[in-house]
Amino acid sequence: MDAITKPVEGTAPGDGHTYRMPLPRLRLTPDVSHGPLDGAWWPRCDALELELPSLVSSLDPSVGTVTRVTVGTAAWPDAPQKVMAPGHVIEVVLSDLAAETHAITVDCGTVGRWELLVIPPDEPAGAAAGLLNTAADPGNSLSAPRLLALAECGPDGQDTWESEGGAGLR
Repeated sequence: MDAITKPVEGTAPGDGHTYRMPLPRLRLTPDVSHGPLDGAWWPRCDALELELPSLVSSLDPSVGTVTRVTVGTAAWPDAPQKVMAPGHVIEVVLSDLAAETHAITVDCGTVGRWELLVIPPDEPAGAAAGLLNTAADPGNSLSAPRLLALAECGPDGQDTWESEGGAGLR
């Protein structure tokens, strides 16, 4: 499922003008995930407080309100402990676990959660598109760190990439 929603709207502080956040670059696994990932997210910058509201607003509201996200300290060293989203506050938990380095876990209380690969903002568009597609593939069995490691191998690691199920990244 691709995120196709209206951009997040808000009012700039001290300003009567309305602005729209761009749609997130997001690809979710159709229906139910069968692997370690539920999709991938390619933020435009490394400022979680700017990127997270758009991501959250694009997720299926029937799963519940996002109450908490867990991110890796290596990827988000300056992440705030709380982020304002339209209509609520999201708790941000920082993790030093290697598995969280290139992932974000989005929790909706006891109702549901998403485990997403976080593609670095400066990743070239072609590689990012391949990672978005591969992470959202229901047959993907690779974790976020493994997907990025294989993608970084480039042409020399192509045989390894394909043997591990990453043929979607070309």
